[in-house]
Amino acid sequence: MSRPVAIRLAQLCKRYPGADGLAVDHLDLEIPTGEIVALVGPSGCGKTTTLKMINRLIEPTSGTIEIHGRPAGALPVHELRRGIGYVIQQTGLFPHKTVAGNIATVPRLLGWDKARTRERVEELVDLVGLERQMLDRYPSALSGGQQQRVGVARALAADPPILLMDEPYSAVDPIVRARLQDELLDLQRRVHKTIVLVTHDVDEAIKLGDRVVILNVGGRIEQAAPPAELLASPASPFVADFLGEERGLKRLALLRVRDITPGTGPVADVGDPADVARALMAEHRVDWFGVREHGRLLGWRWGSSLDGTVQAEGVQPFRAVVTPDSTLRSALDGIVGSLTNVAVVVDEDGAYRGMLRIDEISEGVRD
Repeated sequence: MSRPVAIRLAQLCKRYPGADGLAVDHLDLEIPTGEIVALVGPSGCGKTTTLKMINRLIEPTSGTIEIHGRPAGALPVHELRRGIGYVIQQTGLFPHKTVAGNIATVPRLLGWDKARTRERVEELVDLVGLERQMLDRYPSALSGGQQQRVGVARALAADPPILLMDEPYSAVDPIVRARLQDELLDLQRRVHKTIVLVTHDVDEAIKLGDRVVILNVGGRIEQAAPPAELLASPASPFVADFLGEERGLKRLALLRVRDITPGTGPVADVGDPADVARALMAEHRVDWFGVREHGRLLGWRWGSSLDGTVQAEGVQPFRAVVTPDSTLRSALDGIVGSLTNVAVVVDEDGAYRGMLRIDEISEGVRD
């Protein structure tokens, strides 16, 4: 069953004074409730303009915007924005206010009492992964990642159903950026907001978006689809070029180990006769074998070490160990750096569930 529409843009246009053409040209887009929709495209494609028109920081030239079925233009601006949180690049925090003061900005404007405001501030600090001891600090005393978390907390302060994010992670380094992206996905699993994210980074759009909207210059939609569909079937040469030549690798970051069936692998149990291990190695055409005991894989040994029965002593750990929730990209990364050329799959309790080879990952991507 499809989700109800949170934001509907119909024939939306924006022409700036003195401009030859439209910044946004008759844009039609529906954004479902509770999804992350990422707008991505080259400079001049109108993605930030579109975002700002949704909460009327910029007024459209023509067309309509509906928020939960109500025309945005018919709502008082303060009422419209009360239901829309806004996160911008470099956070836009008030430097003269503490972390607590920044987060409490909207509740105070809404007339919340001190107790309710303080409770909400502390709840949000916990939600975005900050320490409460930071509440009395000023933005200048925070790292870029911490400032961005405060920005998200401030945007969520009045519990708006919609969150707009304009290049929120562009000002932080790649390691912090990846962590903040993971935190946003975890946060979304808990708060279930409708999020419209503008980014110039197609990898970020693919990682975060339930749907990705690729815009061309002038705010024209080239394709709007779930990331996996986008990567598997680009709608035009423009989309294919924009996605780049590593579409297969990008798909691996979306697919999970649970999406494919691992093989059994050349695995013998402690105490098995040496001939059992030799037969397994011959079947799988390898010169090593895994050693299992009580359902858990202890490691692996070279076949040349076999003598009598399979023993636990002297096993080497597998380099690549993944779970069903791991991405196929992380599994592949482990495989290419290992001596055994496999990734071991274990469940959350550490019990052995099979082995993945490059061939099985390749088949999974093709399917």
